[in-house]
Amino acid sequence: MKIAIILGTRPEIIKMSPIIRECEKQGLEYYILHTGQHYSYEMDKIFFEQLKLPPAKYNLDVGSDLHGKQTAKMLAGIEEILIKDRPDAVLVQGDTNTVLAGALAASKLKIKIGHVEAGLRSFDRTMPEETNRIIADHTSDYLFAPTENSKRYLLNEGISHDKIFVTGNTVVDAAYQNLEISRDRADILKELGLTEKEYFVATAHRAENVDSKERLAGILNGFSQIYKEFGLPIIFPAHPRTVKMIGEFGFKVPEGSILIEPLGYLEFLQLESGAKLVFTDSGGVQEEACVLRIPCVTLRDNTERPETVDVGANLIAGCGEKIIYCTRKMIKSDCEWEKLYGNGNAAELTLSKLRCDNSVQK
Repeated sequence: MKIAIILGTRPEIIKMSPIIRECEKQGLEYYILHTGQHYSYEMDKIFFEQLKLPPAKYNLDVGSDLHGKQTAKMLAGIEEILIKDRPDAVLVQGDTNTVLAGALAASKLKIKIGHVEAGLRSFDRTMPEETNRIIADHTSDYLFAPTENSKRYLLNEGISHDKIFVTGNTVVDAAYQNLEISRDRADILKELGLTEKEYFVATAHRAENVDSKERLAGILNGFSQIYKEFGLPIIFPAHPRTVKMIGEFGFKVPEGSILIEPLGYLEFLQLESGAKLVFTDSGGVQEEACVLRIPCVTLRDNTERPETVDVGANLIAGCGEKIIYCTRKMIKSDCEWEKLYGNGNAAELTLSKLRCDNSVQK
């Protein structure tokens, strides 16, 4: 069978990296289609090289734009490639505009769609990601759910049991595989003069947080309180958008918070794995922290990863007074929560299901 792997953001590259490696391992025919949603493929080449992945065969280079324009460009480009280089199945991952465009294009062409990381729900329809993941789930033929909870959400929405497969999450495969690669490439703790478990890590990039004066002020005030109480530095690889808004709002970076340039994925994975605790508004970082057994405090009012909260790996703090309360609670964690996302073989299970179904149909 031939598989088209459609991706367009760095988180998608990370979570699809185990799928790509497994295709190579199994000798499957496949190709990578890079939409260029966040960065051009030229800018992402170094990312592919660092993760030891083969290059993309196709590059749309759509760039940033309004949601409608960006999705339309991707939809037209993906459709053209799928007609020219028709696969037996398309794989998309997550909840981006790339996922939406890839699923729609394949659906119109009657090509089988596999949605990796299906069934995640924040139940917040103000988030564009929620719309993307719902549409992708309801147009897909194979829904590779990371957990039983995700499967329940899909069943509750009327999706057939026969389409849903609980595989675990490729984030586990990726964390284990890429952390091993990172140890040969970097030593970020040494570079920053840090000692394992004697620092916190923070990330904040979501528009609803950093574009809001009130919410960004709450996050920075929370970091100030945390440093005063625990005396550990907060290493903050700051997204350019976050740095810009701190300046525009006239805020000062609080004592103990150390803003650094954004890190490459491998360096960040090392930094994260050595942290005492992680603060984030990123869904992927919530998952990685859970897998790496690092306590997490989420700087949002909800999460599409509720399982991390259920097992005690994560607390939802919002952007106000709850940040310090949640920190006090999570810093006492023994980090012995149950495994949520499988044993690191999600890619193998995903491709085995595709191959088995393709064999039966033929």
